[in-house]
Formats: sequence, structure tokens, C-alpha cells
Amino acid sequence: MYLYNSATHQKEEFKTHTPGRVEMYTCGPTVYHYAHIGNLRSYIMEDVLEKYLRYAGYDVHRVMNITDVGHLTSDADEGEDKMLKGARREHKTVLEIAQFYTDAFFEDCRKLNIKRPDVVQPATGCIDEYIQIVSGLLEKGYAYQAGGNVYFDSSKLDRYYVFNDHDEEDLAVGVREGVEEDPNKRNKNDFVLWFTKSKFEDQALKWDSPWGVGYPGWHIECSGISLKYNGEYLDLHCGGIDNAFPHHTNEIAQSESYLGHPWCSHWFHVHHLNTSDGKMSKSKGEFLTVSLLEEKGYDPLAYRYFCLQSHYRKALVFTWENLDNAVAAYNKLVARIAALKPGDGDVDQAVFDAYKAKFLQQMGNDLNTSMGVTAIFDVLKAKTNDATRLALIGDFDSVLSLSLLEKAAAKRESDAKAQTTQTEGGYTVTGEGDPAIDALVLARYEAKKAKNFAEADRIRDELKQQGIEIIDTKGGASWKRV
Repeated sequence: MYLYNSATHQKEEFKTHTPGRVEMYTCGPTVYHYAHIGNLRSYIMEDVLEKYLRYAGYDVHRVMNITDVGHLTSDADEGEDKMLKGARREHKTVLEIAQFYTDAFFEDCRKLNIKRPDVVQPATGCIDEYIQIVSGLLEKGYAYQAGGNVYFDSSKLDRYYVFNDHDEEDLAVGVREGVEEDPNKRNKNDFVLWFTKSKFEDQALKWDSPWGVGYPGWHIECSGISLKYNGEYLDLHCGGIDNAFPHHTNEIAQSESYLGHPWCSHWFHVHHLNTSDGKMSKSKGEFLTVSLLEEKGYDPLAYRYFCLQSHYRKALVFTWENLDNAVAAYNKLVARIAALKPGDGDVDQAVFDAYKAKFLQQMGNDLNTSMGVTAIFDVLKAKTNDATRLALIGDFDSVLSLSLLEKAAAKRESDAKAQTTQTEGGYTVTGEGDPAIDALVLARYEAKKAKNFAEADRIRDELKQQGIEIIDTKGGASWKRV
């Protein structure tokens, strides 16, 4: 497999420290609010990457943190703790907030067919590991105490900016949003490893440490959790592109200084989901969640399909029109698969192997998910029997996780149970046995009967957005999902 490495800015052959095994780490959510669909784009792409690696024969060990302490509202180690902010908003304890939104996050993942990592570790569960690393950095001269806190000394590094080289003035106070001057820092790039009671007196969660009662900085948690569960050599670190600086930059600085050797060989960053107003962000107070998509009638897997149509290293623009187009394409794909006949002959192994090899090669070129989706359409057009087509689609979908065979089977069953509803006036609605859709089709008929054509057109467009096609017939109408 060839995968772009954010640290080297080039596509490289993916190699692991232990042949055949991948130690993989994913930056997990800060559980103070619901995950928005922009956050979830990263987890979808990381999920496909993990499943592809397993599909290609690797033994994958994936670890994810849950940030339930220590992440401040500014990446410059200033401002209020996000968890405390969430607790105040909802009049709950920090731990109650953490548990509620952790559960909500994994429920969203379930709806999107995102596999749960092998290890999920809340940050509050590894305090001893953070203290050990901070102590080691102090002993090695890479950290110092000032103003009651412990800071990493970035001046001790030969190179601090791993992902991007900045001019010295680029990160001056005020240039980056939320950056405030901290008089305790020796250098502007230094960052907090451990906060004590000298700062943020209202902090909800605190622990004893050699430096006083306090809590860990945000960046130390991922290093501590990864070292505990992945070991000293990490093969693959994943996250959103906004984590590259300062979070991942600081992870590298502290981990390699503590270990005394290179730490992570490959960095995988997923780019933003943008709206017409820019990057989707919780801080703006307006963001879309999986639940909100469902309330508007969208299948979460149609959003997954929407994400897979784009490359992970390109910003993806979200509009309702773009999502509607993805819904229509996803429904048409399901319908084409539903038209195949299970049990139609035996699997042609030669055809199966040829198409699987092509899928591996296409997806293995920097996780090209759009080509992975195209591979499904290629199979549908292949000169072979339906048994082979269905076997290949199921095989590819073990990576893409669009539930194609399950959705197709449900459609076949629904089509077989198509029902006809007749009104008192003799108007018939024939469909797939969905009373809500029947009611809308009937409402369109009533609007047309009343010569309210604007309302009839509005209902038609609403149904179209849901992937419903209406066919007017003599004395009624039929509808189907396309």
C-alpha cells in the first residue's frame, strides 16, 4: 500500500515496525458535546483505512483516546476546559457529561458503520502514565517548572515544526485564533505538560502529582495512552488536519524526547468538511449531527457514501444539494444490487480474483475511496453471473461498509410486499408499504385536485429529495425508491 505521509509531504510505501502488524492510534473526541458530521468524516475515513489494512492481510491493533479532561478552549493552553464548559452548560458533573457524550459518539459511529477501536481509553484513566512521562522529561532536561506548571522546552529540539515550517513571526501572539501570552513560557512554542492548582482554580478534576495538585495538559494524554497500549514504536497516527499543529507537533516533541528515538513513522490526516461559511465547527454554535440528518429523513449511510466519493486529502464541501445527489446515487446503487438474483450460478473464482486484485490496487493507492466505490459499479457491469457479482460486492463492502447487500435484501423484500392504498374517492397509491410516503403522494394529489400546483410541486420535490420517484397512473399513482 502507498499512503501519503503528512510528516514527509509525500506518498510512501506503507511499512511497519513489526512486519505484518500495524500499531494504529486515532485521536478520539473531546466528549463535551455531540460530534458533528465534519468530525465524523475523519472517523469514517480512518475506519476505511483500518478495514482496508485488515483486508490486505495486516494484523491491526487500533487505539483511541477519549478526551474527558485537559483540553482547553484554546490550543495555546489558555481558556476554559471544554469539559467544564459542557458541564456548566447542562448543569451536570464533568464525568456525567463525559459518559453521555461518549455513548452518543459511539452510537453515531454505529449508525455510520464505524468499527469500535480495539482499545478505547478515557484520558482520566492514565494519570500515572502522564506523570511518569513528565517526570522523565524533567529528568532529561526537556521540561521545566514555572508559575506552578510544568512546560515542555521546545528550544531543546533540533526541529520543532514537523508538519509545516513556519517563520518565527507566523505564530506571534494574536496571529493564531485564541493565542494569548503566557508569561511563564520561556519560548513561544513551549506548551503545558501539567497544570497545578496555581491556575484554573475551578478545575473540576484534579490529581496529586510531584508538582502539586493539578491535571494533565491536552497533548500529553495521547502520548501516554499510545505508549501504554501501542508500545514505543507507532506505525500509524490518525486525526483531522487541524490536529497537525499544535497537537500532533507537540505529541512528537514530547514522545521522542522521552523515548530517545523516532516514535511514529506515518501520519494520516483527513481534511475538513466545509460549508459555504467555511469549516464546520462547534465553536460557531451551528453544526450538523447524525441525529439531525436522521430527523430530516437522511440515512446516515448515505452520508458515509457522500464522504467516500471524495478523497480524504481534499476538503469536502457540504451542501444539502450535494448530499441529496449522494442520496440519489446511493439509492440507485442499492436498487441495482437489489435487481441481482441471489443463487444465480456459482462464483467464478477467476473473475472474483481478478476484480479483487484490482480493488486492492485502487484502494491501496493512497486510500482512493472514490475508486473503491467505482469498483462496485464495475462489478455490476462485469461479464459474469449474479452470484459472482454479489460475492464481489460483499467482499468490497467489508472495507467500504455501506451495508449494500443488507440494503438490497431489504429493498427486494419491500418490493415484494408492495401495497396499494385506495382512498374513498377511488384514487389508488401503490408503493412499498410506507404509510408516510403514501400520505405525501395522496397530499400531492389533493393539491393538484385543488389546483394548488405550487404545493403539489413542493411535495414532489420533497419526495425527490428522499429518493422517491412518483409515476402517475390512470386513477392514481405509484412510487418507488430509486
